[in-house]
Amino acid sequence: MIRASRPRRKRDSTIALINVVFLMLIFFLIAGTVAAPLDPDLNLVDTSELDGREPPDALVLHQDGTLSFRGAPMDPETYMNGREPGAVRIVPDREVSGARLIEVTGQLRRMGAQSVFVVTEKALE
Repeated sequence: MIRASRPRRKRDSTIALINVVFLMLIFFLIAGTVAAPLDPDLNLVDTSELDGREPPDALVLHQDGTLSFRGAPMDPETYMNGREPGAVRIVPDREVSGARLIEVTGQLRRMGAQSVFVVTEKALE
């Protein structure tokens, strides 16, 4: 006698999904412990109350587009005269136009600055 074969039931893929989730869990547990924790007795320095100030060797680009160095009015050519070629720092006002900043950095580069670093303030939340 020939038996009627029962239709095969399709296997659920939940086992494979559980395996993948388990492997991801193991990976993140291991990856999360790679960095050594800070010493619990360590007290970090609090700088939230300090006044921000431009570096003493930096040019300041004011809102109206003028430059100053250590409080005295300055232009890029005068600033670069007598300086060895190297890095220059510039602190732009928040309201100065981007075109003026690019113009000043271009002048500094043409006068011999090998690189120009723009000093900014990182907002603390």
